[in-house]
Order: sequence, then C-alpha cells, then structure tokens
Amino acid sequence: MDNILMTVVFLLVGAGAGFIAASAMKKSASEQKEREAAESAKRMIEQARIQAETIKKESDLAAMDRILAAKTEMEEELKERRNELGRMERRLAQKEEHLERKAEQLDKREQEMGKREKDIRKAETAVGEKTAEAERLVAEQRTALEHVSGLTADEAKREILRRVEDETRFEAAKLAKRIEEEATEEAVRNGKKILSLAIERYASDYAADATVSAVTLPSDEMKGRIIGREGRNIRALEAATGVDLIIDDTPESVVISSFDPVRRQVAKVSLEKLIADGRIHPARIEELVEKSRKEIDLNMKEEGEKALFDLGLHGIHPELVKLLGRLKYRTSYGQNGLQHSREVAYLAGIMASELGVDTKLAKRAGLLHDIGKALDHEIEGTHMAIGVDVAKKYGENAKVLNAIASHHGDEDPNCIESSLVAAADALSAARPGARRESLEHYMKRLEKLEELAKSFKGVSKCYAIQAGREIRVIVRPEDTTDEACYMISRDLAKRIEAEMSYPGQIKVTVIRESRHVEYAK
Repeated sequence: MDNILMTVVFLLVGAGAGFIAASAMKKSASEQKEREAAESAKRMIEQARIQAETIKKESDLAAMDRILAAKTEMEEELKERRNELGRMERRLAQKEEHLERKAEQLDKREQEMGKREKDIRKAETAVGEKTAEAERLVAEQRTALEHVSGLTADEAKREILRRVEDETRFEAAKLAKRIEEEATEEAVRNGKKILSLAIERYASDYAADATVSAVTLPSDEMKGRIIGREGRNIRALEAATGVDLIIDDTPESVVISSFDPVRRQVAKVSLEKLIADGRIHPARIEELVEKSRKEIDLNMKEEGEKALFDLGLHGIHPELVKLLGRLKYRTSYGQNGLQHSREVAYLAGIMASELGVDTKLAKRAGLLHDIGKALDHEIEGTHMAIGVDVAKKYGENAKVLNAIASHHGDEDPNCIESSLVAAADALSAARPGARRESLEHYMKRLEKLEELAKSFKGVSKCYAIQAGREIRVIVRPEDTTDEACYMISRDLAKRIEAEMSYPGQIKVTVIRESRHVEYAK
C-alpha cells in the first residue's frame, strides 16, 4: 500500500515537473515565434518601403518623359504653325503684288476706254454727218428717178417685188421640175434593178408546152377500127368524151378538136389506151374514158398540190387547187397556163422580197391570177372576171381578188402586191420566146402595125422590128415638127392599144432627122 502510495506520489511529482517543463518550453517557443514574426514584419515593411520608393522614382521618371514628349510636341506644333504663318504671309504678299498689278492694268484700260469713247463719239458724229448727207443725196436721186421714170417710190418697190416674185417662182418651178426628174430617174433605175434581179434569179426556160390535139396511129388500118361498123365506135368515143374526132387523109394521124382542154386530154389518153389495148368497141370505150377521166382528175389535183408545195403556200381551197391543175392543159399562144402561173408567182415573190412587202401574198396572188382561164370555155366573161368570182367564192382575201382583176389593167391596183403581179405577168408572158403564134397571124399583126403607122400624115417609112414588139416610124423632116413627132408617137400608141390584140407591149419610136450630103471633088 505504501509502495502504491509512493508510486502515486512519484507519478504525481513527475507529472507536475513535466507539466512545468512543458509550459516553460512552450513559452520559449512562443517567444521565439514572436521574434521571428517581428523580424519578418520588419523585412516586409522594409521591402514595401523600398518598392514604394522604386515606384515613386519610376512614376517621376515617366512623368518627366511625358512632360518632355509634350514639350517636344508643342515645340514642333509651334514650329509648324510658324512655318504656316510664314507661307501665308508670303502668299498674302504675292496676292498684294498681283492686285497692285491688276489695279495698274485696270487704270491703263480705263484710260484706253476713255480714249476709245472719245474716238467713237467723233466717229458717230462723222457717220451722222455722212448719213445725213447720204439721205439727202438719196432723196435727191429718188426725186430725180421718180421724175425720169414717172413712178413713185412705192410703185417702184411694188414693181421690184413683182419681178422678184416672178423670178422666184420661175426658179422654184425649175427646182421642182429638176427634183421630179431626178426622182423619176431614181425610181426607174430602182425599178429596172429590181426587175433585172427578179429575172436573173428566176432564169428558167420559157414554157413551150402545148396541148397535143393529134394522136399518131400505128397504121392507117387503125382508122377503120376507130370508126367501127357504121361509125358506132367513133360516135361512142365522141359522146363519151365530148370532143370531135377528125379522121381525114392525113396518114397515120387522128385530130382531136374541142374547146375544153381537159376533155381533149381525156379523149387523147383514152384513144391512146384503146389503140394500145386493141379492143375497140362501145363498152370498152366507155370504160376506158371513165378510167382516163379519173386519172386526169387525180393528175390535176396532184399538179395543183405540187405547185403549192413548190411555192411554200397553204390554206388554198381544194377546189381552187383542182382548177390550178386544170391550167396544165390550158395554153395561151403555146405557153402552158400552170407553168405561166408558177413563173408569175416566183417573180412576184422575188420582187416583193426586194421591196420588203408581203412575199406570201404576192406569190399567192401570182399563182391565182389566171385561175379564170381554167373555166373561161365554160363560163361567159373575161378570165379576170371569172377568176375574181371563183376566188371570192372560195374565200380569197380582197388583195388577191384585186390582183386577179387588175393584172391586165382593167382595174386599178389597190396594193403593191397587185402591181407586182401585173409586172410579173408581163415578164413571164412578154419575154422573147415565151409565147408563139401562127405564122399567118404573126404576119397579119406586123402588117396591121405598119398600116397603122403609115396612116399618119408626114410618115415616110415604118418598120416593125423585134418580132413585132417595136415599131420605128421615120417622118419627113420638112413636113413634120418635133412637137408633131411627139403627137404621132402618142396617138399611134393609143390606136395600137385600141385596135390591135398582142401579147406584152409594143414600143413606138418616131424618128425625125435631116441629112445634108455633099461631095468634094
């Protein structure tokens, strides 16, 4: 127990001593930390003081730099302004010198103007004196002229104006005549150019087709077979075709006569088929005639459609197309009607394109201009009137109708296309070789032409030349004046138009000349 107590006591004493020792050690450590913290604070304060001084010095230096820069900038700006002021002062000095020179020049000009004004006043005074003197002299001259001429000044003025007016009118008339002549010459040149171009572009062969009205037989024995027993075959053929068959002494030939070209062609084709077939009797004749008629109708339609296709036309009534095909079997002075219509359409279209007018309309009117010839053997009237009626019936427009009616001058054309169709018709029909006529008719026409020319007073000789397309009349110069020659040419042309029938046109030339011949020996 005592040991335990002793032990406890020793432990308590040891614990107290340890506590005291720990407290002492703790206090010593705290004091050591305080000293270190104080030294650290002093160091930090010293460092802060040093940094503050450094910053202050740097701030002072920066402020000094800014002050120096501002001072330098101010000095440069002041220098620039001084220089600008110097330049302005020099410019002002120059302007002052310039103004002074101008002022001196103005003073000199004022002095010169003053001198000129004085001179002008003197000249005006002199002119006034001379004007007064001239007026006095003019008055004296006018009085003297009035006394000599017996006219007052107003009357003389009116006379002068009248003469000037007459001269002006004469000059104006000469100018108008010259302009008219130049315009006419220019129009003629342009017209010839267009016509020559159209002829050149359509340089086709002339239409020499003719409807054949004679059929060649293999032998004269065939004539008896065509006539038949008691003439029944020939009567059946004439009744079926509507033509007349002429069988005469002409060897190996039969002539077909009819005013209807289509019937004549049907009869020709039928007769050729009968001759080739060899079976000639009334029933066979009727059969072949009907078959030939259908073939001709189909051929006419095809020919009309081909013409439209070649010309690039459309919209024409089918009946008009068939009538165009009929023109293939219609001739005029040996010229094929359909070929002539195609030529007129081509030529009218070419001229229309050169003039810048409706080419399609010109071609259409040109193709249909002779459509009346397809029916002129059936309907009474001219082919122009028949053509107008037929074209109007099938819906053609007014310009086409006018072209049909006016292409021979029976009516006045109302559009350019109508005039072009008339010109194209003359080109196609009147060129040399396009049409032919019998020798007898040709000779009669030339004789008639010369007879008309010789009927005029003063005519010495006359000659029909160019195949009757020109008549040259030579007059006696002692019996005829130049004015009478003009009257003869005009009157002869009128009589030819009134009394003769001819294709195209006839040129009348009257020649009056004097020849005096002497021989030196």
